[in-house]
Amino acid sequence: MRVTRASNAARIAAVLGLIGLVVLALGPYWAGRADMRLMSEIFLYLALASLWNLMAGYAGLVSVGQQAFVGFGGYMLFALTIFGGLSPVVAIGGAAVLGALIAVPVAVLIFRLRGAYFAIGTWVMAEVFRLTFAQVSSLGGGSGSSLPVNIVRSMANGRAAREALSYWLALGIAVVVIAAVYLFLRSRQGLALTAIRDNELAAGSLGIDIWRTKFVVYIVTAGLTSMVGALIFLQKLRISPDAAFSVNDWTAFVIFIVVIGGIGTLEGPIIGTLIFFALRETLADLGSVYLLILGAVAIVIMLKAPKGVWGLIRARYDLELFPLSYRVHTDKKEG
Repeated sequence: MRVTRASNAARIAAVLGLIGLVVLALGPYWAGRADMRLMSEIFLYLALASLWNLMAGYAGLVSVGQQAFVGFGGYMLFALTIFGGLSPVVAIGGAAVLGALIAVPVAVLIFRLRGAYFAIGTWVMAEVFRLTFAQVSSLGGGSGSSLPVNIVRSMANGRAAREALSYWLALGIAVVVIAAVYLFLRSRQGLALTAIRDNELAAGSLGIDIWRTKFVVYIVTAGLTSMVGALIFLQKLRISPDAAFSVNDWTAFVIFIVVIGGIGTLEGPIIGTLIFFALRETLADLGSVYLLILGAVAIVIMLKAPKGVWGLIRARYDLELFPLSYRVHTDKKEG
């Protein structure tokens, strides 16, 4: 009898994933500008969805206010580059650190809430962030601010080089987030998190510090979400409170992606992101009907496949592309 983590399918997926990553990394050499912008957006939404899935799917922290950290990261990028004199690339890392730091008092406050009250509390905090930054006149107040031309030009020489750098940063952040989530779930802390997801009461009885584990997840997620937000608004070159803290753009669509893909799995956000962008690119010209169709798709998926599209695939073919669980193999002897 043998106990392993990775299956043959996971090994094949890893090889194909590496090949695909190399192809994507060469994107600036074969893709047009519009294609690179679309792929960059896909990478950033994939990162946001993977982070929200870590919180809600594993830690049980259902937040509807993650736009707080997307917007915070964007504003920190502008502040660090305009007033701090940092380069945009360094400022992205700075936004991640500051996002994690600001999440500490936020977590201490909202962790006093449970269930639906926690979800509402996260949205209220996001609104507090929005109203606060709307009062900062040095960053444009309620009307917002644009990134100065000299800061944009400092990224790279020429428009093509800047667009390539933004593309590589978006791809890099998506890879870093997925790898960080995967390694976290493979760690001892991740094992505790999985136990909490499966049965919180039993996990607590085994000595797992549930509050501390969820707190760590929230802080890590906030920091990485702020980093993604910084890059989002570096690509947009302009920020305003309404755009930075949009619940539709940075939370509602992300929840849709995770729900249809498969919550509580690493593969789910990837599948969900691809489905979401396929629907968006196909149906976006329909206006408000497009949003109705997205809602109908989400309802059908939740009713027919509560574990998402990836849940259906995994149940049918016993696939796990990111091996987290152990598999027991019984060796058959000939006799």
